[in-house]
Amino acid sequence: MPFIAIACGGTGGHLFPGLAVAEQLTERGCAVALLISPKDVDQQAVKSARGVDILTLPSVALQNRNYFSFAASFLKSLLAVQKIFRRRKPDAVLAMGGFISAPPVWVGKDFGAKTFLHESNTVPGRANRLLARYVDEAFVGFPEAAARLKARKITPTGTPVRFRFSPDARRQIPDPACLAALGLEPDFPTVLVVGGSQGARGLNEMILSALPLLAGKNWQWLHLTGVKDFEKVKAAYAARGLRAVVKPFLAEMDLALGAATAAVSRAGASSLAELAALRLPALLVPFPAAADNHQFYNARAFEATGAARLFEQKGATPEKVAAAVVELIENRDALFQMRMALAQWHTPKAAEQIAENILRVCWSSRLSLPIKDGLKPEFRPSRSRQPEQEHFSIA
Repeated sequence: MPFIAIACGGTGGHLFPGLAVAEQLTERGCAVALLISPKDVDQQAVKSARGVDILTLPSVALQNRNYFSFAASFLKSLLAVQKIFRRRKPDAVLAMGGFISAPPVWVGKDFGAKTFLHESNTVPGRANRLLARYVDEAFVGFPEAAARLKARKITPTGTPVRFRFSPDARRQIPDPACLAALGLEPDFPTVLVVGGSQGARGLNEMILSALPLLAGKNWQWLHLTGVKDFEKVKAAYAARGLRAVVKPFLAEMDLALGAATAAVSRAGASSLAELAALRLPALLVPFPAAADNHQFYNARAFEATGAARLFEQKGATPEKVAAAVVELIENRDALFQMRMALAQWHTPKAAEQIAENILRVCWSSRLSLPIKDGLKPEFRPSRSRQPEQEHFSIA
């Protein structure tokens, strides 16, 4: 049974595509370990994972000039990964980007593993730019990202989404089953507001500023606030008597997207892939503090094809926000055109292609054969099992 380690922690944009690839690898009989960070977004999201081991590394992101703590956690993560890989040598290591990616790739190479990365954004992150020259193959979600990575082999795949986001052509939009599961009513347009794992606060404040201008609309709201703003946002809807379901976090994002008429969302690549999978029109508000402003370029790529609207947070007034949301929800022709345009951004076999490419390289290495595109390994599926979760902290 091949053992594949996937470093995918730090943000939902790294974690959820990693989970999608893990699903495909476990279906093909692989043993899979997810290497994640101690952050709440990681710990909450992996609760739904099945058939994989969950290993928490003591990594922290480089931010606010925390050079000492970042370096210390990096060293601890290197030692922790060495301990993991001594217990079981990986056949392959896949890095999904972010601060947790480098130690598993570098240690994996020392243990003889094949190494891979996936870059989901138009502008690659610092970790992936650094790692690209060391991996056997890099996968990209946007073709334009390839020119920014110095990898020996680059394969455009799109960004993987979990199986639960597989679109059903027969379903209604919005889906009555999703509405019912979230306690929403079937007779009103539903506005989903979601800030992602990093960018909730600015988006929350933007929407709250426009609520007095939108209070007369016969809509309902599904607002995912993040933990810090939950009470404030919930109180704001209640004070105006608006129909709203307010949650700090929702693991079942397929339900949220399936219940919505349209979304006001950040523009992380994983979020965009999920919007495209379920054909949900959106007003995209890029997170201004995103590294290299990559969310802006992601959103601009979608807008250029008519798949979404781009709305920048800088300079947003309550009047501009309200007008943009009204146009999004009430222009039915525009909603229809966006749904049609979103289809081109959905790559339903992205996770499958990544999994099979990884296994083809591993299989060819085991047999000492040259890698050929037609070579497709066959493994017997393993029985599903509950994940084991471990935390590694090297004193």
